[in-house]
Amino acid sequence: MNSEITYQIQRIKKKLLLAKEIDKDLEVFGADSHVYVLSETAAVDDIFEFEKKYNVSLPDCYRAFLLHIGNGGISYQNSAAGPGYGIFPFGENVDEFVYSNPENCLSQDCFIYPKMSDEFWEESIKNIEENDDISEEDFEAELGRIFAGILPLGTEGCTYYYGLVLNGKFKGRVVNVDLDRQKPFFAFESNFLDWYERWLDGITAETAIDEKDLFNYTLGGSTAHILDVFVTTEDEETKLECLQGFLKKKKIDSQTLDILEKEYSLSAGKIQKKLLQILVKFDYNRAYPYLIDWVQKDLLSVFQFVYWYAKDRSLDWLEVIKENASKINDDETFNFCTYLLKETGTDYSSVIISFTSHKNASIRVTAFFALGQLKNKVDYLETFILGLNDEVNRVVHITLQALEGVNEKKLLQHYKNIAIRFPKEQDYILTNLNHRLKAFGLTNKTIKGIDPDNY
Repeated sequence: MNSEITYQIQRIKKKLLLAKEIDKDLEVFGADSHVYVLSETAAVDDIFEFEKKYNVSLPDCYRAFLLHIGNGGISYQNSAAGPGYGIFPFGENVDEFVYSNPENCLSQDCFIYPKMSDEFWEESIKNIEENDDISEEDFEAELGRIFAGILPLGTEGCTYYYGLVLNGKFKGRVVNVDLDRQKPFFAFESNFLDWYERWLDGITAETAIDEKDLFNYTLGGSTAHILDVFVTTEDEETKLECLQGFLKKKKIDSQTLDILEKEYSLSAGKIQKKLLQILVKFDYNRAYPYLIDWVQKDLLSVFQFVYWYAKDRSLDWLEVIKENASKINDDETFNFCTYLLKETGTDYSSVIISFTSHKNASIRVTAFFALGQLKNKVDYLETFILGLNDEVNRVVHITLQALEGVNEKKLLQHYKNIAIRFPKEQDYILTNLNHRLKAFGLTNKTIKGIDPDNY
């Protein structure tokens, strides 16, 4: 084991103790399961037998972890302290990705690679996803091909796992795998120990910044380290990784924000957008003029950033929303528009009503839902009546829900029309209709026999 790995092992041991001390309440994801416990280290003979059985040679950093830090613990499936629910005990759970014949799969070169395109991945899983007649044997063979050479390391829960590349050009890299076969993506770090230390740095770095021995080695380290990586790399994906690292921080000092603001003015595209997101999160007033600039080119991002990080300043955006409402034609932008409007605490009906007749049914659904959130919604009966007579079931459904608490007899004729239009339940419309009719002592069946004008 070389001196660099030896020193890193020492750092990690210190950081494990520090992480346990800092996270006393076990607030870090998965910590309440692994509680920062690692069992005794693995035996050299066990590693030798594993390598012989599977015809592989473990990456040096993973081997060093097993021999000098720990193996297994008390977490899910006896996992050791680590990202998610921890690191699987050595030699166990080897078939998590392939179901059968891991001996063959683990010995193969890794098929996937960093920065692979969506098109490459979709083509790779096409036979599994689109071939309804694929045999069980062929299905397992396909899994073995696409997940070849990857040793399962641990899980974040559900279908999300970490894996370690055992063979090929990217040996030693950690890769994030989804068993539902969403595209895998590789961790930033070049080896297991760097990846593991980044997890610890995310817990300890800012608190332990004065500890000289606790060198911040990866993107999960101090803001100073992340900033250094950001300004020195030319690779866009690495820059975006750095910026994502900033977003995970609870706070960023003003000096760093000054630098990031300058970088914002020098950047474009995805990087500039991510820098804007950081500025909004950590200094809304600083970011405000840049948000105004972005209104004309990306209204959705403006609404998202304000709602995520500065919803208490939503009133600042009421006039902007009014001025740009006519430009909103996609449901996601409109969704966030309504989120901000609700946060303003005002009667935003003048903005919403025009969207209740929008050609996009999803937008109409959101518009009626938002209108139903107003305390004075009874003032907009004529608009709600349009929703009750909409041709799309989802719109009728949401309008019925939005009218909760509005018991105006004027609505009875339209409720009767719905009962006649839907003789059988569709999309929970009759269920919601009966909720509205209960206040009148009626049901979807009895309303058909009344004269609404004289009821």
